[in-house]
Amino acid sequence: MNKIAAIIPAFNPQQSFVLFVQKLFTLDIAHIVIVNDGSDDKYDTIFKELATLENCHVIQHDQNYGKGHTLKTAFTYMLTQREKYQGIITIGAHGQHTLEDVKLVLTMTKVFSEGIVLGVRDFHSPDSTFSTYWGNWATSLFFEALFHRKLLDTQTGLRYIGMKELTWLLDVKGEHFDYDTNMLVAALKRKCPIFEVEMGKLRLKKNSVIHYDEVTNAREIIAQMLTNYLHPWKKQR
Repeated sequence: MNKIAAIIPAFNPQQSFVLFVQKLFTLDIAHIVIVNDGSDDKYDTIFKELATLENCHVIQHDQNYGKGHTLKTAFTYMLTQREKYQGIITIGAHGQHTLEDVKLVLTMTKVFSEGIVLGVRDFHSPDSTFSTYWGNWATSLFFEALFHRKLLDTQTGLRYIGMKELTWLLDVKGEHFDYDTNMLVAALKRKCPIFEVEMGKLRLKKNSVIHYDEVTNAREIIAQMLTNYLHPWKKQR
């Protein structure tokens, strides 16, 4: 019951992704679920290779639906395995997170086994642009003003989520990057505990795909927060 599974939404990943997945199994991860969100055909060999790995399950989307939709696909699958695991950890497929980052969040799950644990990025990085730094600062400030909770990184994709939270997370709106923020708003409304752990410096890949990058347009994120504030998410289940 103390086992943790990893969930990785993937769209057009690089060949190095296979090695990264293999290395994840050296950590306290018992199972990995990868969702191919409609990647181009030329990436088929990567997903076929991943599917041959022991304890690695690959789910195929017939088209690109977006990160939020892809996470829900994986959550639905994990709920069929709920008796085996205490929770899941979501990880980026495009080099956003190092093994040390993942290990740090996994270590925190020994203290916080329920709720949500966020891996908070350090935006004081050579890869972090002026707009990225101030965009994150603005979204964090705006989130606190609207929802009365200070979170240092509302868009991080490295998150541990307790298994019992997955059921209601399926009801949270958002098919793309907006799901990351909506999840946190919904968690606060449900009084689901949210913890933060600082990890390594921000890493941006020049060729990474915008749907799965955690750094997006601050104005869009703030607009989504405002929508959540004006049209509150209704608690279900």
